[in-house]
Amino acid sequence: MPTATRWTLDNGLTVLAYDVPGQYVLSVRLAVPALPSQEPQEREGVLGILAHTFDEGTEEHSAEDFADLLERSGAALGSSSSEHGVIFDLDLPRTRWDEGMTLFGECLRHPAFPDDEVARAVRRRLADIEQEKVDPRSRASREFASVFYTPDSRVSRPGGGSAASVRTITAQDVREFYRRHIGPVGSTLVVAGDLSAGPAGEPAVDVLATAERIFGAWAAQPDPVVAPQQPQRAADATKIVLLDRPGSVQSELYVGCLGPDHDVEGGWAAYQVLGFVLGGAPQARLDAVLREEKGYTYGVRAGFVPRSKDGIFLSSGSVRSEVTVDALRLLLEILANARDGFTEKELRSGADFMRMTAPSRFATADDLASEAAGLALEGRDTGWSQQLLDDLGRLTTTDLDSAYERVPVGEWTIVVVGDAQVYREGVEALGAGPVEVRPA
Repeated sequence: MPTATRWTLDNGLTVLAYDVPGQYVLSVRLAVPALPSQEPQEREGVLGILAHTFDEGTEEHSAEDFADLLERSGAALGSSSSEHGVIFDLDLPRTRWDEGMTLFGECLRHPAFPDDEVARAVRRRLADIEQEKVDPRSRASREFASVFYTPDSRVSRPGGGSAASVRTITAQDVREFYRRHIGPVGSTLVVAGDLSAGPAGEPAVDVLATAERIFGAWAAQPDPVVAPQQPQRAADATKIVLLDRPGSVQSELYVGCLGPDHDVEGGWAAYQVLGFVLGGAPQARLDAVLREEKGYTYGVRAGFVPRSKDGIFLSSGSVRSEVTVDALRLLLEILANARDGFTEKELRSGADFMRMTAPSRFATADDLASEAAGLALEGRDTGWSQQLLDDLGRLTTTDLDSAYERVPVGEWTIVVVGDAQVYREGVEALGAGPVEVRPA
């Protein structure tokens, strides 16, 4: 992994520069520790609306004028958010560095959040929520979170807000959240790409000077930076919830239990390989039986999702309705039997895949900047990624076995979306937990 050059501005903004020769489209990420758990519960989703409208006009330019300026500069803006914060994206040609960064700074430091643009974003989010309700996988994911975590855990509720909370969001709510939580303190600006002087006399990209010019006078946000909320698993989470959709010809399975976070004892590398071996590839254990041998599914996946504290181990996939019981039985058996241990061949296939594909995964400035920004929100840098790759090369089957022993296999939260009357009795007979039927 490349090593970053690091600076800290007087206002608290951290600046990281990665020189990636040959990458003439520069990727810029601003990672801000503004958290969904900081949203007022009656306005949940406001952070998502903010992230989707920060570039819809500024104090100096209307939404249409700003869009024209972006297009002329060849710059592209975007955003993403997680429980650790929000990341604002900019990709632009090296030749338009000053122009594009000026626009990036303008929409981040002086966003307008026009009433009509916020209202449009709210309508779009409400439409997305309706779509999520009818999509089996999205519906299963939302139900799983609400069953798995305690009601006061923010992750038990939709990250983008519910229809009830989103419907109440106004432009003033977005402006107020921005004023209180978006600023330089605790934030990290990442720049990746070819930053060196060019062979034809092009000057080097002066990342620090530009950061000082664009963000040096950015005032601090009034509210202090806080750590992400530590979600708690519900005491009664070991259960099976059948979301009933009469007439459905397939069932969506969503099975999970507690898992580790990135700071787990023994390191994260073993869990990356475990996810690959169990359900991260076509030759993984779950697919080998449920897809290749039985033909029940187009694919079942499994993996570990870290959170700020602990995490979850998840397996999910769609199966034909009439084989729901047998598919669920086999899935649980495969995950339970993995306690018997993993083979050297499985270890090598997983670890080698992770290590040998890393150069392609991080070959572009875009991927490198996104990796660095995401890690910055967790208080890490790309040295952690390098250590992870090194650890993958030292793993043994004993490491895999020990890591999987820490996973509470059997304490499952299970959600099935489909025609509950077809398989309710069979699912109850599996004895994997109490069964509840709820309308989908």
